[in-house]
Amino acid sequence: MQNNDILRRLRYALDLNDTAMMAIFKEAEYEISRDELLGFLKKDDQDGFVLMEHQLMAWFLEGLISYKRGKLENAVPQTEKPVSFLSNNEVLKKIRVALEFKEEDMLHTLKLAGLELSKAELSAFFRKKGHKNYRDCGDQVLRNFLQGLAAYRTESPDMFA
Repeated sequence: MQNNDILRRLRYALDLNDTAMMAIFKEAEYEISRDELLGFLKKDDQDGFVLMEHQLMAWFLEGLISYKRGKLENAVPQTEKPVSFLSNNEVLKKIRVALEFKEEDMLHTLKLAGLELSKAELSAFFRKKGHKNYRDCGDQVLRNFLQGLAAYRTESPDMFA
């Protein structure tokens, strides 16, 4: 899935405005202008569209974790680690951490989008690459999760406050 699409879907699912999104980037110690943000939020066929690099998505997701859960004391900033590729598995994991979702929350969110997975299938996405039970998270699974997240927000509005 394209990072721009993930960003747009997260913005909608979590009901984030421009100010909140800029604050999330700032949590990861990345200063973003409103114009730069709007370029990332445009669809690829619109004028002014800017392709979002994996590093920027990694910063946004790290910022989302800090924004939702608070900064860790004495933690090594994740923004210093260069990211050349961000897999769907890593995106799913970072969203899970940011929202403090348990296994049941993840399965419920996917079910809201019409995708039913077993606990074993879900846990395979969070295994270390190379583990015998590791499974790549496909675009459709991530897309369904983000769609379910929007439905989850309308079902439990206090959850994302």
